[in-house]
Amino acid sequence: MSSATAGPQPTLVRRPARAAFDVTARRADFAGLDQQVHGKPLIYLDSAATSQRLRAVVEAYAHAATYLGANVHRGVHTLSGRATEAFEKSRRAVQQFLNARSSKEIVFTRGTTEAINLVAHSFGRSQLQPGDEVVISHSEHHANIVPWQMACAAAKAHLRVVPMLHSGELDLQAYAELLGPRTRMVALSHVSNALGTVNPIATMIAQARACGSAVLIDGAQAVPHMAVDVQALDCDFYAFSAHKLFGPTGVGVLYGRQSWLEALPPYQGGGDMIATVTFEKTTYNDLPHKFEAGTPDICGIIALRAALAYVQAVGYPALAAYEDALMAHALKTLGQVPGLTLIGTPQQRAGVISFVLDGVHPHDIGTVLDRQGIAIRTGHHCAQPVMAFYQLAATARASFAFYNTTAEVDALAEALTAVRRMFS
Repeated sequence: MSSATAGPQPTLVRRPARAAFDVTARRADFAGLDQQVHGKPLIYLDSAATSQRLRAVVEAYAHAATYLGANVHRGVHTLSGRATEAFEKSRRAVQQFLNARSSKEIVFTRGTTEAINLVAHSFGRSQLQPGDEVVISHSEHHANIVPWQMACAAAKAHLRVVPMLHSGELDLQAYAELLGPRTRMVALSHVSNALGTVNPIATMIAQARACGSAVLIDGAQAVPHMAVDVQALDCDFYAFSAHKLFGPTGVGVLYGRQSWLEALPPYQGGGDMIATVTFEKTTYNDLPHKFEAGTPDICGIIALRAALAYVQAVGYPALAAYEDALMAHALKTLGQVPGLTLIGTPQQRAGVISFVLDGVHPHDIGTVLDRQGIAIRTGHHCAQPVMAFYQLAATARASFAFYNTTAEVDALAEALTAVRRMFS
């Protein structure tokens, strides 16, 4: 037994992808789906907020918590060495998952929000000058709006916003016209969390880089549904959260191009991000540790590797094909519910359908559906500018993963029809 594998080992599921997607077998890999809410079988349609957690992830977390109870990078004793080895295996797994050039380009954070704040803070105070411009889009999550507002305010820079079309897609002509010699950063979501719109980020990144701008992509809603290759995209930063990828909460990933991570100052100060400290001067640690101050969520980061192994074993082609068929069924079925209006009609959509029901407040929809065991999200989805665009205070949002079924979609449509009758 190697020093890094003491104790009972978690199961890393590595099943080959099947010709026909076996959703029943996949559902069995998520213990949380096999429960009841208000006496009804759970129908979980809120994966855009937080996905269900894999059994393999829970096992990996429990193993790390039980047998790797030591801090990383700082100890010479055996337990610290084992924890560090498992921790860095996860970093290398993320590198491979995103096709980053080096593990030095993978920074662990508490989530997508912290990853974006890290870039906005470090980039803003070192790169932005008065009159510079940061470009975001109208469809962003608040986590990709507020940090850039703060950075622009501190630097006296200008925040520019790409308009959105009624379809929920971005106005690409307006985007091209916004780019210019003062554009220093373009920060865009890969997939809209409120509408599910898949933005054409490859084209948008190329346009931004052509004008000399750095590019950050919020990939929180993308990685559960599609493969991401940061080298092929040629972005400078890419962020995602483990808890939307069937993994633990409190764990995020920031990919950063090495040249940028070397140039930017640290986001936070403290343990592990330093090389030397005196009262006169501090020198910083090598990448990626320069951006990882303090003790991280060691067990969560180790468990993330199980989630990555799982989705790669299933295979994104099989996963995406199943989800595409499921989404097509959902759009058709929900579109037939009396009084229901779908919000946004993007040509490319991943995982999310937002809607309103005539005469029924979204919160009432969510409350009534919960009594039927159906979990959806209601509210502004941390995307108030999107709600304002459609002149809505809130929507109901059903979000899907590969563990959902057409039978669950049909149950949702039936329940919504009953809700409409109840409030008519």
